[in-house]
Parts: sequence; structure tokens; C-alpha cells
Amino acid sequence: MEKKSFFGDILIIIAGLFWGSMGIFVRHLNDLGFSSTQVACLRLTMAGVIFAVILLIKEPSGFKIKPKDIPLFLALGLVSILFFTCCYFTAIRLMTMSVAAILLYTSPIWVMVLAIIFLKEKVTANKIIALILAFLGCVLVSGFGGKVTVAGVLAGLGSGLGYGLYSIFGTFALRKYSPFTVTAYTFLIAGAGSILVSDPADLFDKVSKTESRIGLLGFVFLTSVVTAVIPFLLYTLGLKRTSAGKAAVLATVEPAAATLFGFFVMKEKTGPVAICGIALVFLAIIILSVQKKPSK
Repeated sequence: MEKKSFFGDILIIIAGLFWGSMGIFVRHLNDLGFSSTQVACLRLTMAGVIFAVILLIKEPSGFKIKPKDIPLFLALGLVSILFFTCCYFTAIRLMTMSVAAILLYTSPIWVMVLAIIFLKEKVTANKIIALILAFLGCVLVSGFGGKVTVAGVLAGLGSGLGYGLYSIFGTFALRKYSPFTVTAYTFLIAGAGSILVSDPADLFDKVSKTESRIGLLGFVFLTSVVTAVIPFLLYTLGLKRTSAGKAAVLATVEPAAATLFGFFVMKEKTGPVAICGIALVFLAIIILSVQKKPSK
């Protein structure tokens, strides 16, 4: 059981590292003229198609789901992934990126509370300490200051809730279906829903006016693979091997990874405060990795 949990932890941490590279891809697509919600639409839709192809090759029978479970997959795709994306980009628009990021990473708190209520997970000292350290680390990494609005705060908290709900809904879905089925339906539904909120007429107009459509398609494909397909598949596989609350805290490696990518790839400046934040996030991961032996 311990080896299984450790392997799940590693998968989730690697997923967080992949998510941390998202800014590199999103910034390039923004520079091409696409809005944040349109970038999300391109990413989610392409990822849904890729996941569907993977499921078709790996497990064709995985497309069969029970009608009674359709609401669960709708919740995963719309209430979790799409809701989180829209709230997060709204928070970024209304406030600064740093404040939005801090509110996004309230997700482990939401997950831990919901996991206690719905999944009957136990609250341990390790989890509480790791949760506090991870959140403080995210605050330090994201920085302080910036304008704050009531609507922005609500949107930011909504992004944290939506982000965290993937762990809860995903845990229930993985009890009945394989990770390939869960991720494929989640992103197909999220992609379909994202088309409705991304100003599709304007989106298609921008795509049609792009000088190299093949180049754009290739970049969107790469964006989806690196920032969605690989990390969500790894996270979902890891979620099957560890608890939802622990997974949510482990995933907070993402902002630390994003800061490192910004420093080494985008040549962004990283101060000592952000470095301390990265250290706290990794300390939280180490604390979670120290598990007491289960009693007989």
C-alpha cells in the first residue's frame, strides 16, 4: 500500500511540474491575439479530441458509461474543469495575476473539507501542517499586493473550488471507470462547453486569419499535450493511488514550478521571497511523503 501511494505521489508531482509550464504556451497564444477564454477553449477542445483517440486505441470499451453516471461526468467537465478555467481567467482580468494565483491555491483547503465530508478522509497533523506550508508557499511565490475587488475575490475562490472539485468528482468516477475514460469524457464535455463561452464567431475568425493555420494547429496540439493531456492523465492515475486531500496539496508544486520556468525559460526575475515560497511548497510535499505505518 505504501509503495502504491508513493508512486501515486510521484505521478501527481510530475503532473504539477507539467502544469507549471502552462504560462509559456498561454503567453504565446495571447501574443497571437487570442483571449484567455479562447486559449482555454483551444486547449480544452484539442485535449478532449486527443484523450478520445487515446481511449479509442487503449480501451475502446471505455466509451461505454452508464446513463446514471452522466451527471458525474457533466460535473467533472462543466462544474470542475470549465468552471475553474472561467473563474480563474475572470479573477486574472479583475485583479492581478498574483492575487488570482493565491486564491486559486485555496483548492487544497476546499478539497480537504469536501474530502472529510464526502470521502470520509481522516484529518492528520501531517496534512494540516503541509496544507498551511503549501498555502504560505503559494502566497510567497505569487507575491503580495495588487488590486482586489469583491467580484474578483469571489471568482478566485470559485477557481480554487472548481480546481479542487476535480479531485472529489474524480475519486468517485475512478471507483467505476478507468483513468482513460474519466479524462476523455471530462475534456470532451469541458471542450464542448468552452465553445459556448469563448465568443466562437470571433475565435473562428481569428483562426481563419492566422497566416499559418498548420503551425497554429501544431502549437495548440503541443499546448494541449504538455499542459493538459500528460498532466491530467498523470494526476488522474495518481489520484487512483492516493487520497484526494493529499493529491491537492502535492499539486501545489505547480506555482513553484511555474516560477522556475519563468526564471530559466522566460528570463523573469525571481526574488528571495519567491525562493522561500518554493522551499515551503517542497517542504510540504516532503512532510506529506512521511507516512506513519498503518496499524494492524
